[in-house]
Amino acid sequence: MGQHPADMTQAIDLTAERGTGPVRQRRPVWQNLLPPCNAVCPAGENIQGWLAFAQAGEYQRAWETLVADNPLPAVHGRVCYHPCETACNRGQMDDAVSIHAVERFLGDMALAQGWTPPVTAAPSGHRVLVAGAGPSGLSAAYHLTRLGHSVTIHEAGPLPGGMLHFGIPAYRLPRADLLAEIARIERMGVTIVLNRKVADLQAEMAAGRFDAAFVAVGAHVSKRVDIPARDAARVLDAVGFLRDVAAGSAPLLGRRVVVYGGGNTAMDAARTAKRLGAEEAMIVYRRDRAHMPAHAFEADEAEAEGVKIRWLTTIKDIGETSMTIERMDIGADGRPVPTGEFETLHADAVVLALGQDTDTGFLRAVPGIGFKDDGTVIVDTGMMTGAAGIFAGGDMVPSERTVTVAVGHGKRAARHIDAWLRGTRRSETPPPPVATYAMLHLPVFSDAAPARQTELPVAARTEGFAEVVAGLGELAARREAQRCLSCGTCYECDNCFAACPEDAIDKLGAGQGYRLRTEACTGCAVCFEQCPCHAITMALEAEAV
Repeated sequence: MGQHPADMTQAIDLTAERGTGPVRQRRPVWQNLLPPCNAVCPAGENIQGWLAFAQAGEYQRAWETLVADNPLPAVHGRVCYHPCETACNRGQMDDAVSIHAVERFLGDMALAQGWTPPVTAAPSGHRVLVAGAGPSGLSAAYHLTRLGHSVTIHEAGPLPGGMLHFGIPAYRLPRADLLAEIARIERMGVTIVLNRKVADLQAEMAAGRFDAAFVAVGAHVSKRVDIPARDAARVLDAVGFLRDVAAGSAPLLGRRVVVYGGGNTAMDAARTAKRLGAEEAMIVYRRDRAHMPAHAFEADEAEAEGVKIRWLTTIKDIGETSMTIERMDIGADGRPVPTGEFETLHADAVVLALGQDTDTGFLRAVPGIGFKDDGTVIVDTGMMTGAAGIFAGGDMVPSERTVTVAVGHGKRAARHIDAWLRGTRRSETPPPPVATYAMLHLPVFSDAAPARQTELPVAARTEGFAEVVAGLGELAARREAQRCLSCGTCYECDNCFAACPEDAIDKLGAGQGYRLRTEACTGCAVCFEQCPCHAITMALEAEAV
């Protein structure tokens, strides 16, 4: 029985989509896409790459791949808010890979083993000044050193680390681990001069014969708020409070402490107050939980430790042992609006955690440098200011203020400083498309439950500043790394090789991938369908030649 012409056309189209027929119309092409974890990492880490080495038990190679982008893995494994895990495709299957836990494992192992990345670049003869030994300054110094330049950091404080040291409590970031990673950067050749505040950048550069500068002084100035307070009121700013605690000179707070603010610093201040002996630590925030700037897990951990949170509440005035607060509502535009309903709240001390500004006034004398209305410094895509050879990054430039963003700024600036010193411009290749979950050809089941880091019992947390979260052991860390789906990146699973009905695919050896024998390939796309990570695309024959 004959087929209707329209039906024949449809049959031909369907066959063409698959690529079979008397003339092959499509052929497989091995082409890696960008894993979503890599795509969102502010430090630009090759996360899939170092997880691949970790899952094979090649821990030093994994660490070396990691520190090619980020010099502080033991720090980041503890304090990064891991947007990579939010983007992880595995989260749509069961649970995201605990990337930060494996990163911490590698960072801790490197410290225990004394690993130090080699500096193989020939000395350039150039000298670079870095102002500020916070995460961005440390990152820039590290990468510049690996590129062959001589780097000196001038740090205004008595210890390196910036807000890592004086803004993040020890229960989240033990000081020994932080200082050990900084010491490794010093061993690589970076000079850190402490108690050396840069007040005149141009004079400092001239005196030290520096060819370029990277300024990363952070945001250490607490924002002011117009709240009437009586002279006897005990009012502190959160940044100064956390700095004093880190320096060993914690202030006396009394039995009841109120922290005003809804960010991560507010959560840290309240949890620190509990550890200093406050019987009651309460956070007052003018918006609701859904609109707080703090990460949800920060609020969860604070509440677990006994911190109380009063949402939709603002402080109107502060007395010696009490304050007046007003209840707020959320308006139609999502902003808090006053209700006119007041009450009295008793407190022995008030800690203001309303954000930080950066002190960039010392740069206003440098011709060409521009500023935003909030005082942050304007930089171009290469992190250079309007003054040639002067770059800036971290919290002092317009951006999200996180440790990982700051480290990413330092790396980016270092690469552009290197190009500028060598009289060239750095060009960057656009990344390939991101491998989405829908692209993957995965089994319908999951048999790898995520590893869980053990935590200090809640009852013991407020007894001191011992680290709350413990790391993973080797077995758990390796198993967690093995949960990575290698999205968009061929890991030589041999599915394509085994599935090809024409034996048209050759294995080239470990790490070499595969080769298509085009004379045998029919374009059937079985290899494409069997590739779990979408490292194969079916390209039109004309495009694949």
